[in-house]
Amino acid sequence: MRTEERFAEDRDFNEVREIQKRILAAYEQDFSKHAPNEIVPKIRMLWNSIPSQLAKENKKFIYGLLREGARAKEYETAIMWLSDCGLVHKVSRVHAAGIPLKAYEDLKAFKLFLVDVGLLGCMAGLRQRTLLDGNDLFVEFKGALTEQYVCQQLKTIEDLGVYYYTNDRGSCEIDFVVDTGERIIPVEVKAEVNLKAKSLKTYREKFLPEVSVRTSMTDYKKEDWLVNLPLYAIEQISRI
Repeated sequence: MRTEERFAEDRDFNEVREIQKRILAAYEQDFSKHAPNEIVPKIRMLWNSIPSQLAKENKKFIYGLLREGARAKEYETAIMWLSDCGLVHKVSRVHAAGIPLKAYEDLKAFKLFLVDVGLLGCMAGLRQRTLLDGNDLFVEFKGALTEQYVCQQLKTIEDLGVYYYTNDRGSCEIDFVVDTGERIIPVEVKAEVNLKAKSLKTYREKFLPEVSVRTSMTDYKKEDWLVNLPLYAIEQISRI
């Protein structure tokens, strides 16, 4: 039974966490069963580094967090294996906003997300009370969980290209930029109700998108060039 179905029946967070632990253990066993022996240690290192990679303010994947001196060519096959198996979502950077976005992809810069936000919380060891009640020390990782949720929702939309944007100086970052095939939509993700949109404004001044999206816990609202889309409705982005 899926974790959300079990929680809907019993409202038992601890039971859900046990199911998540079993799922993660099964994935780890699959690494040894199905992946080439020589890349299994690299797969495990990559897999276990994802929570710390996403906890950073700049969520770009850094090989140096795996081990000192690590190089991309050592881990490319491991990333490809995890991605091809559907266990991670690789979201590449783009440096411009033309159609198609894939033509502006920076293959050297990317973020790695897990397949599921609940599994990310389980890997990070988040407690029920922290998730439900919050904590002053939980602010940064709450942002990581929110981006993870938005990423997996966007990835369910057919024929939607999902990327992120930073300028060359790193002074402007857009959490996600999506290509619907007809338009490019920048998406800023907010875990809290602080709705400042400095990066979106900078991006808009440069690329003049027809519409920009900010997704957060607030209700739907359209403000001139900006659409506030509730997190639960992010799947509707293609209909804007």
